[in-house]
Amino acid sequence: MRDDDQRCDDTAPASFRDMTFWRLRRANRLVEQAIHARLESAGLRRPYVYGILATLADAGPASQAEIGRRLGVDPSDMVAALNELESEGRARRERDPDDRRRNLVVLTDVGREVLTEVTAELRIAEDEALGALDPDERATLRDLLGKCAPRAGALRAREHKSAR
Repeated sequence: MRDDDQRCDDTAPASFRDMTFWRLRRANRLVEQAIHARLESAGLRRPYVYGILATLADAGPASQAEIGRRLGVDPSDMVAALNELESEGRARRERDPDDRRRNLVVLTDVGREVLTEVTAELRIAEDEALGALDPDERATLRDLLGKCAPRAGALRAREHKSAR
């Protein structure tokens, strides 16, 4: 354990030190710091913009609403992000040939290049943030977090529904 990790544990309330959420929150903060600078250096001021580019690369053209649902991004934030991507030439809106009332968001070559560069940078950031774990431990962590993700999504949906 690094000295600053130990200090953080020492200053944490004793009741938190053995709680998983505390460690997850600390790890999240570390990862956020590691990726934020890399995203900004590529001109991605909103972290979910990377997710938009990756979604378009993986799934192909999609509606703004569909991308927003996949990523859990608010519709007004999607509009701002897509306006930004479009003004930078990283994505464009096109009429859906199957439904002229709907636009599809399409990844451009510039967007694909940015995605490739940022993905490489994020892998470096991940290596830095998870450097204390060997490859098997990283795979275990990824698997365990994957088990938690569907439950977290269901809880978020339930909270959103009850807030109405």
